[in-house]
Amino acid sequence: MSTASNKTTPPWPSLYNPGLEILHIEHHPQTQPGGAYLYHAKGKRNHSSFVKINLLADVFRFTLYWTLVFYTPIFLLCGSYAFWNYAFPPSPRLANPQNGRESYQLSLMNPDGLLVQAVKPPKPHERRSRVTFALIVLLTFLTLSVAGAVIGSAIMGFVTFGLYKAGNFSMSTWIPFLLAVMQVVIGLLSVWPSIVEII
Repeated sequence: MSTASNKTTPPWPSLYNPGLEILHIEHHPQTQPGGAYLYHAKGKRNHSSFVKINLLADVFRFTLYWTLVFYTPIFLLCGSYAFWNYAFPPSPRLANPQNGRESYQLSLMNPDGLLVQAVKPPKPHERRSRVTFALIVLLTFLTLSVAGAVIGSAIMGFVTFGLYKAGNFSMSTWIPFLLAVMQVVIGLLSVWPSIVEII
């Protein structure tokens, strides 16, 4: 068996037929021909220059890329929804469920029978401030998606690689893919209770 330093890192994504790892594996070596495996958790150092550059670890890099692929679009979708709700709020008209026509909010009357309407003076640059706030909300969603992907990839990638290294197993390139899917599913499941409370 060759050492990990002699083994090269496959290019991302390097997914292959998962049947190589699952079907008919008795009496075969732990690395299957046609499979792609990750061996470096610490990355390699470049000694050719005066400054030592620590490259990203292979396991972390693969897990981060897959997590960004699955995680960021969900946050982008939610952030876009929040952006449109803040930038273009719904009109005050209400749909009347009994006859299907639109109705307007009722005006309050004081005891003398006079209509009392709460008239608010228009704010200067109200539309611009809404769009600015909506952009801040969208950028917050995107920033949190990238931060969550980096933190989750680091934790899940390095812990899983440590388990594989302790067991003297070879980590397939499918493992970071599955870690990213698990992270997204767990994230979506953790949103569910708060959504139920809001509804």
